[in-house]
Amino acid sequence: MTPAPHFAYVTLVTNADYAMGATALANSLRRTGTDAAIVILHTGGVEAATLAPLGTLGCRLIEVEHLPLSKAFNERHARGNLHSAAPFTKGRKPAFHSPLDNFCKLRLWQLVEYERCVFIDADAIVLKNVDKLFAYPEFSAAPNVYESLADFRRMNSGVFVARPSEETFRRMLELLDQPEIFWRRTDQTFLETFFPDWHGLPVYFNMLQYVWFTMPALWDWKSISILHYQYEKPWEKDHPKAAELQPLIDLWHCFHTDSHVPEIASLANPDEAT
Repeated sequence: MTPAPHFAYVTLVTNADYAMGATALANSLRRTGTDAAIVILHTGGVEAATLAPLGTLGCRLIEVEHLPLSKAFNERHARGNLHSAAPFTKGRKPAFHSPLDNFCKLRLWQLVEYERCVFIDADAIVLKNVDKLFAYPEFSAAPNVYESLADFRRMNSGVFVARPSEETFRRMLELLDQPEIFWRRTDQTFLETFFPDWHGLPVYFNMLQYVWFTMPALWDWKSISILHYQYEKPWEKDHPKAAELQPLIDLWHCFHTDSHVPEIASLANPDEAT
């Protein structure tokens, strides 16, 4: 399938750290030979100089505002309050992570100039052409698998297929900000609720990095299309899981610098790595 200009890969950049991630993502997408647009939604706090490399890569830069949410909603979902009420027990979110930023993903539904969009988090890289995702229905996403088979019941919003629509966006805003409502994992919990019959993509379209050491038998470089660095980020210096994830971190840096990338299919799986 050859995407026309009305198809787009979309990501979200909310600070300089995620601009680095988006650069690696854009480089990885370009290497797949896709003809689809690459759209960078970015908040106003990101400096123009930080975004400049993405423009050089041919990405379309679109500044977006935070959603018009109530003060009470914003307070409930601020970093300190949310992480206190719903702590991350399996990994560590970096200091630059701001939960409220996540809801800006919903701005994708306002990109009505595109017939279909594939959203990919800026902390991910694409390892093979995934243009066939544009033929998948709304709403398609992979399960949130990173620890056990029970994870297949939950959705991960790091990769999803959507059809932009102002009407859908309007309905999202109506549901999103209800009195006392609390979205435990922000956009992810919301989208799972808004699309209760979400279409499950194979896990290899959103392979979470923790699978490398928690479920190594599931890891297969030949099958992985998108690698998602959930929790600790590959550009962080000496993060808590760096030693365990070093092969994945090294691969990310190859894409970020657009230097030599090894043949993915020839890489050693975790049960083969020494």
